[in-house]
Amino acid sequence: MLTVGAQGLQQSPPVFPNCKSVNEAEAQTCFDQEVQRFVYQEFKAKTNYQGTVIIVFEVDQSGKFKPLYIDAADAEVTAECRRVFEKFPVIQPAVYGGKATYSKYTIRFNVPLQNPDDAPKSIAKLQQAPVVPTTFQKETRVMELDTMQYQTFTKPQYDSKLAIPFSNRLYASFDWAMNQVGANAHTTSKPFTFNEVSKYYNLREAHQQLMKPKSSWWGKKIWNDDLVAIQGNDYWFTLNPVFDFQLGRETSGATDYTFVNTRGVQIRGGLGKEVNFSATIYESQGRFADYFNQYAISLRPSGGNPATIPGIGIAKEFKTDAFDFPMAEAYINYAPGKFVEMQLGHGRNFIGDGYRSLLLTDGVSPYPYFKINTTFWKIKYTNLYMWMKDTRPEVTVDGTYATKFVASHYLSWNVNRRLNIGFFESVVWANQNDRGFDMNFVNPIIFYRAVEFSSSSRSGNALLGLTGKYKLSNSVNAYGQFLLDEFSLGEIRAQNQSWKNKYAYQLGLKYYNAFNVDNLMLQLEYNFVRPYVYSHSNVLTNYGNSNQSLGHQWGGNIKELIAIGRYTHGRYYASAKLHYGVRGLDINGLNYGGNIYLSYNDFRPTDTGVVVGQGNETMVFIADLQAGYVINPTTNLKLFANVIFRNFDPTTVTDTVKSSNTTWFSIGVRTDIFNWYFDY
Repeated sequence: MLTVGAQGLQQSPPVFPNCKSVNEAEAQTCFDQEVQRFVYQEFKAKTNYQGTVIIVFEVDQSGKFKPLYIDAADAEVTAECRRVFEKFPVIQPAVYGGKATYSKYTIRFNVPLQNPDDAPKSIAKLQQAPVVPTTFQKETRVMELDTMQYQTFTKPQYDSKLAIPFSNRLYASFDWAMNQVGANAHTTSKPFTFNEVSKYYNLREAHQQLMKPKSSWWGKKIWNDDLVAIQGNDYWFTLNPVFDFQLGRETSGATDYTFVNTRGVQIRGGLGKEVNFSATIYESQGRFADYFNQYAISLRPSGGNPATIPGIGIAKEFKTDAFDFPMAEAYINYAPGKFVEMQLGHGRNFIGDGYRSLLLTDGVSPYPYFKINTTFWKIKYTNLYMWMKDTRPEVTVDGTYATKFVASHYLSWNVNRRLNIGFFESVVWANQNDRGFDMNFVNPIIFYRAVEFSSSSRSGNALLGLTGKYKLSNSVNAYGQFLLDEFSLGEIRAQNQSWKNKYAYQLGLKYYNAFNVDNLMLQLEYNFVRPYVYSHSNVLTNYGNSNQSLGHQWGGNIKELIAIGRYTHGRYYASAKLHYGVRGLDINGLNYGGNIYLSYNDFRPTDTGVVVGQGNETMVFIADLQAGYVINPTTNLKLFANVIFRNFDPTTVTDTVKSSNTTWFSIGVRTDIFNWYFDY
């Protein structure tokens, strides 16, 4: 008997001329029968071979049959199968989303062949007289793997709880849809999952519109599809290479050229509707503009390694003037029910609607974490437990970096069709007195500050936060954040600008489809961070990881104005970012509140009259312009050109703080699956 199994569901299957008159419900059955009859009529192999033949074949976008895989333990049968499929007529191809597409099928039959029209009689006869072996035979073929059915890959990730890689360029394409008036989306806790976004923006349709009409295997893989994509019953996975090849030039730098050479692999998948997973491994070498190289060196860890690449991790030496910086990110997501998702991973998270976050940024090195998202009614509640490292020599023991723990929770509430507010709380503690991971903070609905007060003696660092967003219209949203690190009510009443009043705030505005230009987004954002914010009396429990701030990436004692424009047209995109900032840097051995890796009790020059920009006031201007083309929207592989202008102008030039004026050109090909920040 011949049987044909479709590898996935199409909106409509390929159509033989004899099947054009049948209704939609019978179309697949008619296609199967026509394939069976054609093979039965054309198969002419003269052989004594008896056994099962399995053929995986494709009907491409032009309606042509192509055998992809033939499993037959006889060379003559294999050759005959190829000949038969070369004789198939060109038919009407499958249609998906209104466009012609390719489809894959599996056909199985026994040699010698039986007339498919007689198959029901044959099945009945076999069922009436089953053959039950009484002994094992040496010639028995195990068919378990051969009979596993694969389906056409239908991009199931778009309906899954897999996280969409957090890229500002990518998120800008659907940010407007999730921020429509009346939408019950929670846009502050990132990264988003595919099913979150698909409620408001048809990711599958948007992807389909970007597809190129390619029929060759290489054409599909380069321009449209995953390199490897397998889908079966209740499981799927993809495997793709990860690239970041950049070549650049800094006009005033000491090096001849800059470069990034990243090779990696990413695997993502799903098991049923409950489990999704992702793992990405990178191996990278690079040399950057002088200012970025020097900043990476200033973050160097204990143990002899020369640098920490911001947002990536610890770097080794590469040759004499470059860095080698591997990185790995992975997570597994489990959704036991409708309301709750749990994720165990090694990566980064972000809280906010802005370009920067004052509460939790993705601009730090990846870290282990456990996250619980609970979504119901107008609420999304995120619990995040994180394991951080302090890599300073002062706390490194026997070559092992110090560990600290962070517990955070964030509640997002859509008050009405336009207003969203959020409440944030985080506490940092270290393994002092063998405290370890304090189980007092495991309770997901407890008030952390009260627990910290009762369970330790000033050994922890608690932060409180508030977020807000108001949708003025479908085109314009206003957003903001407020972070309270520490404060003294008496000092606030005294209005003496005490150092104890450690707070930060953010104000922002987004304009979608600006001036009635589709896919043009404009953004304006102001960030203000008081001196000594994110620092603590015990440096180990500051709000940082691997010598980087978990809040604003510049640390404390800063103010910054950012203007951003993003535009996309099909696969083309362009972006422009302008930063104007003021940073108060340390000078003369005094701690003016910008370096969060100093205790706020050490070398503080004054207790009152503390203002942003105190110390060595430094003006920072950065213009970042980029234009590119998305080569493959499935893997987010892009071709781009980038130029960064940076002016760094301190009031006083010292041995460690120097004035610089940088113009840095780069071109490259990059798999855009995380944000890499160069605006320091």
